[in-house]
Amino acid sequence: MTREVIHTELAPQAIGTYSQAVRVGDTVYLSGQIPLCAATMELVEGDMSVQIRQVLENLQAVAHAAGGSLADVVKLNVFLTDLAHFPLINQVMAEYFTAPYPARAAIGVAALPKGAAVEMDAVLVLGC
Repeated sequence: MTREVIHTELAPQAIGTYSQAVRVGDTVYLSGQIPLCAATMELVEGDMSVQIRQVLENLQAVAHAAGGSLADVVKLNVFLTDLAHFPLINQVMAEYFTAPYPARAAIGVAALPKGAAVEMDAVLVLGC
């Protein structure tokens, strides 16, 4: 099976030795996104809901570049520096996802790149 690297200018550029996403067959593995603005590569300003929305917008841009959408997400991992924001994750996710919802893990971490408070990665399956 061939591997295709996915790239879009509509999401933050990789800031390390990784790709925004990699497609293998009908499966697309999206790298973690933090609340960076693609144009400035700076963290967005605003409360936690603004940050969560930016992360989901970034994931959505990469999903579209791969030929899919957030509706194709089968697995979502959420990393939070403060698990007190977990209810807000559910609230904002309801704006971006409809049933059937993806499988998900929420993990508390000590720190994230650039001092972000939230990061998410995802796995898409296209065409199902």
